[in-house]
Amino acid sequence: MAEAGAGIRRAAAGDVAAVAEVTAAAYRPYVPVIGVEPAPMRAEHAADVAAGLVWVTGEPVHGVLVLVAHRDHLLLASVAVRPEAHGRGVGGRLIAFAQERARALGLPEVRLYTHELMGENRSRYRRLGFEETGRSRSGPYRRVHFRKRVVDTPGAGGVTGAGGAPPGADGAAPDVR
Repeated sequence: MAEAGAGIRRAAAGDVAAVAEVTAAAYRPYVPVIGVEPAPMRAEHAADVAAGLVWVTGEPVHGVLVLVAHRDHLLLASVAVRPEAHGRGVGGRLIAFAQERARALGLPEVRLYTHELMGENRSRYRRLGFEETGRSRSGPYRRVHFRKRVVDTPGAGGVTGAGGAPPGADGAAPDVR
C-alpha cells in the first residue's frame, strides 16, 4: 500500500486558484443543507498558501488539506476533494497525511470540526477513529469537535482541549474557519 503522504505536497502560489476551486466544489453541496457557505469557502486561500498551511494532491489538483499546528495539537481546518474524485480514497489519504504530520511535529492529536448538519462527515470521522469532544457555535456555524490521538505522550490526558472541551475553548485554536 502506498504511503499516506505519497503525491501530497505543500501548495505553492500557483495553486491558489485550484485550491479555491476545489474547496468551493467540495463544500458547495452543503450550502442548502446548512443555510450558509461553509467556512472553508470563505477562507483567505492566498494567505493560507503563503503561510504554508495548505497541502494539495493531484495534477490537476483534486484534493486540498489545510493544517494549522498548535502547541498541543494539529488542527485539520479543512479537507476538500473535488466531487469527481470522490470514492478514490483521496480524502482518506489526506486525513492519514494529517495524522502523519502531527506525529512528525511531535503533536499528540489531530483535531477537527464539522457542522452538526453534515452527518456523513461526522460518521466518516468516527469510522476513522476520531472521537467527539464537544459542540460549539460560532455565528451561523454549529460545530461538532473531534480529536484523534496519534501519539501516546506521558500526561497527555491533561493536554488543552482534552476531557470534552472543544478546540478553541482555551484560546489555543483560533476560530478562523
